[in-house]
Amino acid sequence: MYWKSMTALALAARTNALLRFSCTQLTIDRVDPLVNPGLTPSPHLHQIIGGNSFNVTMDPKKDMPGESDCTSCQFTEDSSNYWTAVLFFRARNGTYKRVPIVPNVGFEGAEGGMTVYYMQNGLADYQQTSKVTAFAPGFRMIIGDPLTHTAADANRFRQVTYTCLQDPGTRFPETKNLPAKPCPAGICWDGKNLDTANHMDHMAYPASGTFDSRGPCPESHPVPVPQLMYETVWDTRQFNNPEDWPEDGSQPFVWSFGDQTGYGSHGDYLFGWKGDALQKTMDTPCYVNCPTLTTQAVADQNKCKVAQSYQEDIDSWLTTLPGNPPMMKR
Repeated sequence: MYWKSMTALALAARTNALLRFSCTQLTIDRVDPLVNPGLTPSPHLHQIIGGNSFNVTMDPKKDMPGESDCTSCQFTEDSSNYWTAVLFFRARNGTYKRVPIVPNVGFEGAEGGMTVYYMQNGLADYQQTSKVTAFAPGFRMIIGDPLTHTAADANRFRQVTYTCLQDPGTRFPETKNLPAKPCPAGICWDGKNLDTANHMDHMAYPASGTFDSRGPCPESHPVPVPQLMYETVWDTRQFNNPEDWPEDGSQPFVWSFGDQTGYGSHGDYLFGWKGDALQKTMDTPCYVNCPTLTTQAVADQNKCKVAQSYQEDIDSWLTTLPGNPPMMKR
């Protein structure tokens, strides 16, 4: 598998920190404390992971580690919250079914959720030598825009992509749009002041080059921070029967906010690490698992849950998406 060979190579050389860990499903709910704080229900459905102090408001002054009794993330020091929209399959008869999430390679037994990465350099850089400054309490951000309808617009967000998995180890090629054919092993999405009004303007891409090529920060945003990436494996295998797909041959998957193109995919983040645990780890030579952090069992991750704040059916075959958002045409 891709990850086994990469880890073996990484252990052959001294590295600084690259974290890769699982966070199981905390809840699936129509709440969005970044875009729609205090609103229940929010316009569309999200899948959420992390600390169980998550709620509909998430005030920036909230003590997330102090108020969380548990976290669905592998490292107990991480009570951050991470969330994305939810993927649905639209059958030929017009009904919708939520696509389940399966654990990533190396995290067997995890119930749904995502794989989270914190990196100092690009994923394939085993040295990870760049110095980065950890996020601070109150930090929050969004990547991607649900109102993005075109490939040109989607290119603003460099690393919001999909991979049509041929097997669990597939990592390439990546596309900006949802795959147009059945994927044998599912679909994978990886996403990248303390805040600004749109939760984006306080962040910037390198002034030249890319994060992977160690491009410099622009003068307007001079502090390098870890690259944060989410990876979600959507188990689309049960929907691979072409008889259930649209008669015109177009792809049948749609995000919970009504996007059939895939260009509007987005991810949200609320920093909630305990004390200086993230900075200390970013400064420690380690790879995937770090001695500065406490690893909990997958069974304990799976136990950490938050009740759905807005009760509705999300698991049956549905005649409309939850919230009935307008559909963005292919």
